[in-house]
Amino acid sequence: MATNLNTSTLTSSNHLPLLFLSLSHLASSPQLSYTSDLSVTLDLPSNNLSFFLVRGSPYVTVSVTDHNKLLSITTIHAILSFSSNDSLTKYTIKLNNGQTWLIYASAPIKLSHTLSEITSDEFSGVIRIVVLPDDSSSNKYEEILDRFSSCYPVSGDVVLNTNPFSVKYNWEKKGDGDLLMLAHPLHLLLLSKSDDSSNEINVTILDDFKYRSIDGDLVGVVGDSWLLKTDPVSVNWHSNRGVKKESYDEIKSALSKDVEDLDSSAITTASSYFYGKLIARAARLALIAEEIGFHDVIPVVKKFLSESIGPWLDGTFNGNGFLYDEKWGGIVTKQGSTDSGADFGFGVYNDHHYHLGYFLYGIAVLAKIDPKWGMKYKPQAYSLMADFMNTGTGKEAHYSNMNNHNYTRLRCFDLYKLHSWAGGLTEFADGRNQESTSEAINAYYSAALLGVAYNDTELVSLGSTLAALEIHAAQMWWHVNGGDSNLYEEDFVKGNKLIGVLWSNKRDSGLWFAPPVWKECRLGIQLLPLVPVSESLFSNVSFVKEVVEWTMPALDRDGVGEGWKGFVYALEGVYDSESALEKIRSLKGFDDGNSFSNLLWWIHSRGSSDDDDNKIEEFGDEKQFSFAHYSY
Repeated sequence: MATNLNTSTLTSSNHLPLLFLSLSHLASSPQLSYTSDLSVTLDLPSNNLSFFLVRGSPYVTVSVTDHNKLLSITTIHAILSFSSNDSLTKYTIKLNNGQTWLIYASAPIKLSHTLSEITSDEFSGVIRIVVLPDDSSSNKYEEILDRFSSCYPVSGDVVLNTNPFSVKYNWEKKGDGDLLMLAHPLHLLLLSKSDDSSNEINVTILDDFKYRSIDGDLVGVVGDSWLLKTDPVSVNWHSNRGVKKESYDEIKSALSKDVEDLDSSAITTASSYFYGKLIARAARLALIAEEIGFHDVIPVVKKFLSESIGPWLDGTFNGNGFLYDEKWGGIVTKQGSTDSGADFGFGVYNDHHYHLGYFLYGIAVLAKIDPKWGMKYKPQAYSLMADFMNTGTGKEAHYSNMNNHNYTRLRCFDLYKLHSWAGGLTEFADGRNQESTSEAINAYYSAALLGVAYNDTELVSLGSTLAALEIHAAQMWWHVNGGDSNLYEEDFVKGNKLIGVLWSNKRDSGLWFAPPVWKECRLGIQLLPLVPVSESLFSNVSFVKEVVEWTMPALDRDGVGEGWKGFVYALEGVYDSESALEKIRSLKGFDDGNSFSNLLWWIHSRGSSDDDDNKIEEFGDEKQFSFAHYSY
């Protein structure tokens, strides 16, 4: 797939379909007869047609029964040449845009054509249509497509519980021979040739068979079952490497001020997003205090969280709250139920994992420090989690706490792309979109913490797996690291270190709320909230340094918010803690989901010499339990 390029936007040029398949007589409306994680089957019962639309298949496949006078294939381009093999089971069509299309049939079919239309006589069997890769300079691509044209997928399912941190694809196939599918770069990074039982996964990667796409090269993989293994992500309440003891006094001083401010002010916003951020901010204060042994302030935080979260869960919050939506099987806000623009479109299912992730973080922390409260509100907590984490209707329906028929399956998470989409029900020309990968990661990480709080190992495993996949996807597609891949052209890499909004068919440097030149916002929205798992997201220190150096000049612009500066300095602290610390101490304000205490915690836990054994001993039995059971 070709691309249109400038330094602020990268788009797929293949927005419009090049071929249209239509019927001479449409006797019924299309019906979705089957859906799965990776496929839909579209039926035209009165026309005896079934289209098997399976993600990852290079071919479009249609099954025809009862000798239909089937199809008309039209194109927006002129047909330059049209030929068939002797058996009339394969046709080759060359268009004036340089593309070559192939049509395969399971039985002889007679096709005729005009300048821009192909029509057929009566036919019964299976037809497959495919385009040759753009850069095909030899017959090898066509030979591969010929070889695998007789085997086609009819559905695809995903199993998430094969092992911790793994995903398994199972395609149901029909026809003869082996199944050819396409893998994007993240698939190839994670694809394994054996499972944890040392059983072989029978896949063959065709390294020289590639299609270009906006997601990178799509490479041929032969096999009807794939196992994708991710790296482990620790689910920890506290910092991964420990806070330097010599910094405790400074952090305690900041905590005293931040907690005092909690005690003297209530949350005034009714926005589910901003309210959730303030809850999570307060919860961070409790965990930081716990980590450095400053227990005196925790009761104040506990009271604040209880008074702030409870009304949302019991329906008494004035001005907003959560409702169950039977039509779409999910949670909406009261404001969003009557105003599609309220709460950033939460009522039309925008940003659900963002908003609810913040609430789950606060709920998990409060359930940890107040187990009695946690048990009282456990049903409501699991309802919020199920809105975007439910696994129901899938092959792993034995997940007892996550198989809830009231909610859709993994609402935001795309099991083929292996990352979430923030866009809900609204249709856009460039498809679905996601801006903040870090808030998506926070959602699954927070759900895993909820599992820790409730001793739910299944929830911990699922949340950890999805968080790990989201991190891989962010590093693959949102982090523009020109030295690691050929995903983006050189000019685009020079102008961008981070994607702003990633769309199905487009990469934007701008954000929903800021232009491309506000680089500090682009960095911040891919980092916030600052929590222990943020270290895994930005684990490549050399890339972090590039991002910070790319962003720093933007801070000289008039009107840059202090809160956004805080996130830039936080990343600087990954490789230069002293410089970052000096800048953080001079800040005059902080993001509404961040605090001076949290920034100090982050900087003072960079480069600590404490190893994991020391941390376990320091934090006692509770920390031992967390590491022993929830770090894979």
